Amino acid sequence: MIMARSLAFAACFYLWSALLAIAATPLLLGPARWTLSLFAFWSRGINVLLRVLCSIRVEVRGREHIPTGAALVAPKHQCMLDVFASFAELPATVYVMKKELAWIPWFSWYAKKVRTIVIDRAGGATTLRQMVREALVRFEEGRQLVIFPEGTRTQPGAKGDYKPGIAGLYRELDVPVHPVATNSGVHWPAHGFKRYPGTIVFEFLEPIPPGLKRAEFMRILEERIETASMKLLSE
Repeated sequence: MIMARSLAFAACFYLWSALLAIAATPLLLGPARWTLSLFAFWSRGINVLLRVLCSIRVEVRGREHIPTGAALVAPKHQCMLDVFASFAELPATVYVMKKELAWIPWFSWYAKKVRTIVIDRAGGATTLRQMVREALVRFEEGRQLVIFPEGTRTQPGAKGDYKPGIAGLYRELDVPVHPVATNSGVHWPAHGFKRYPGTIVFEFLEPIPPGLKRAEFMRILEERIETASMKLLSE
């Protein structure tokens, strides 16, 4: 039964995404806020599909910590849903996208419309300087830059390898960092089609103020995310 419901969800997810992307193409002629609203609508639709087809409810906690202006948002990364979830909760999300994705029709058009930061991941220090430069422009617009500090998905309960890139952005951008804990990988595994019933929780944690030393910042970030994510696994 879980496999059948999971396959039904996968089919509906891709159909929902494709039909909405094509039908909403005229929004690309309007302001970027229309496209951001479209992303939020799309994300909420995914939550509905999860609830109806897979008996998975998505719960958001710590709403008092959701940023309303310029900020870095640092979520725990366990599955693809972690990317989609921010669109429904943050007022003006912006992501960093690798340049290899910039040619995909519709995907790249919408990404360009909301001024996604496109980078060469092999660029090293040059890429970091580009990210800082473009992020500062987005922050002037009151945007929230989402970056996964582990860099890749990890299994539930596994301690992530926190990359130094977020520390460089934290130092250069001088904005608060909002950690986000989750248990999403329990119900939406990183690999495969199976989706398991239950409640996926995204918990916005107390923000880390700007100005801390690099080592202290990384210690607090990892401690808050890992402690809260492990606690969600035990519920």
